[in-house]
Amino acid sequence: MTVDDTGSGQGTPPGPDGDPRPAESAYPERDAGDAADDHPPADEKPDEPDFAGSGADSGANGLNGAGGGLNGAGALDGAGGLDGAGGLDGTGGLDGAGGADGADKDPLALRLEQLILGADRRYTPFQAARSAGVSMELASRFWRAMGFPDIGQAKALTEADVLALRRLAGLVEAGLLSEAMAVQVARSTGQTTARLAEWQIDSFLEGLTEPPEPGMTRTEVTYPLVELLLPELEEFLVYVWRRQLAAATGRVVQAADDEEMVDRRLAVGFADLVGFTRLTRRMEEEELGELVEAFETTAADLVAAHGGRLIKTLGDEVLYAADDAGTAAEIALRLIETMANDETMPELRVGIAFGTVTTRMGDVFGTTVNLASRLTSIAPRDAVLVDGALAEELVRTGDAPASETEAAALAEKAEKEGEEPPGYRFALQPMWQRPVRGLGIVEPWLLARRG
Repeated sequence: MTVDDTGSGQGTPPGPDGDPRPAESAYPERDAGDAADDHPPADEKPDEPDFAGSGADSGANGLNGAGGGLNGAGALDGAGGLDGAGGLDGTGGLDGAGGADGADKDPLALRLEQLILGADRRYTPFQAARSAGVSMELASRFWRAMGFPDIGQAKALTEADVLALRRLAGLVEAGLLSEAMAVQVARSTGQTTARLAEWQIDSFLEGLTEPPEPGMTRTEVTYPLVELLLPELEEFLVYVWRRQLAAATGRVVQAADDEEMVDRRLAVGFADLVGFTRLTRRMEEEELGELVEAFETTAADLVAAHGGRLIKTLGDEVLYAADDAGTAAEIALRLIETMANDETMPELRVGIAFGTVTTRMGDVFGTTVNLASRLTSIAPRDAVLVDGALAEELVRTGDAPASETEAAALAEKAEKEGEEPPGYRFALQPMWQRPVRGLGIVEPWLLARRG
């Protein structure tokens, strides 16, 4: 695992033997969207900008004008799920092989789209913006922020799209949100739900749409299945969102001051599978996928059960946070113990740091996050390393003794006085100080469970 030095808290896994390696993605180095309506009506301005910025129709390519689906490329039953290699019917574009108005579209694909969206295509982007009473520029910003591609002036939007634009713009006009904040709301919602939709199609629906009897195709099964699942999944989504919103709001109102609502003191932990790169070379894709899913599921369950918050998963690593040091330490040790008892799992290492963290759109950033990542990269296998601040916090809260000598003295004193000795949960062992790139000299502590 590696981390950048910009405070992003992002990184890539370490090399096979735990050594650092160059960044490969958004995580830099760490240590160890038929043009039936090509032209707008006479009362519309022909030179008004469109979602594609060129006024071009989407032709045979569907919503994104490039052969992709609503999310850029996906097939409901094609190769790669909703954002796989085709349109809803896997043949190209949101409307399959036909134009944006669905004139040549597979009837089943059109029925599925209408079922899921709950409305027919009625508007071009310009018409939708005008109906919502917003500028084309702002409509484009909202649309792109939600993760949808440019579609030219194809008639592909519904009444729901107009209502969404109207609602966001109304929040801005009422002064409840700034324009920038409204775009952030659109972006965070789009990113979260895009991942959810992909998971449901790729993993859930794909498994359930196996032909119930010989001769039936998955396509023939898809419509009635979606028809049954859609209202239930929609209600469940709203329920979970409300629960999560209530929990997040509760944490914010308990903050000591306004500044702490953004920059908070948290314990941040990274858990990383050791030797994951070697595993990717010798395991089949299906086996590798099952291993990653098992790891992420186990980690998510343990983090939630013990009062932490899973920030994100990155295949071979997870990032979590907790409001107090004791909770973060307990989660780390539970992760190590659980994975060690599973013969199918590689070894694990965890690093935790405690300090001020900047939270934004569900992610965490800052030096504390970077430090936790660096500690993970140098942690021994099946072990937990923590920084000095977390060790001090564990001592302050009575979760760990300052030293084993002190713990022994206090236990002896309690025994003589007929009292219960201190109930320490954790043990801390100082490790050699070492320089950590971008963070100076760091003295890590080895965390273990007492007794």
